[in-house]
Amino acid sequence: MTTPEAPSAAPAERSEPALDAGERTMLNGWLEYHRETLAWKCSGLTDEQLRSAAVPSSSLTLLGLLRHMAEVERWWFTTVFGGEPDVPVYATEEDADRDFHVEPEDTYAQALDTWRGELAAARAQAAPHELDELSKGTSRNGRHFSLRWIYTHMIEEYARHNGHADLIREAIDGSTGD
Repeated sequence: MTTPEAPSAAPAERSEPALDAGERTMLNGWLEYHRETLAWKCSGLTDEQLRSAAVPSSSLTLLGLLRHMAEVERWWFTTVFGGEPDVPVYATEEDADRDFHVEPEDTYAQALDTWRGELAAARAQAAPHELDELSKGTSRNGRHFSLRWIYTHMIEEYARHNGHADLIREAIDGSTGD
């Protein structure tokens, strides 16, 4: 079942990162910009369009990207930096990539709510800490990461997937833009 139009997830204009801010403000600005870009790429489409693998050689969908980024936000900010138990949002033992594997019953509204919840948790986790502080938790190989590294990695992660989102969105309805 599709909705007539998915609600807009992003403001008409994204907040441009400051050109002359301090490091923390700059990192926050770029991360928020890329978060808003993904939301913008998903806005205004039906659930069916968001579940559509619009590039013939790939099964990647906009809904899958949004779900994946909810998973990534939780992993890096809550599990690794915060040291909380690894409780995946979508992944299961049977399907580690369940975030990307969308089904007809998976909706934009559900994914958007989950993603927004993970964004709120990530912001709350990072806010009281300095960029040089090391994570309480570790990656799967046992390494600790500075909050600075996590911010930088998250910007890179969103930027890469926003490139995918650009191509998928253009294939769906011809919309382009950075």
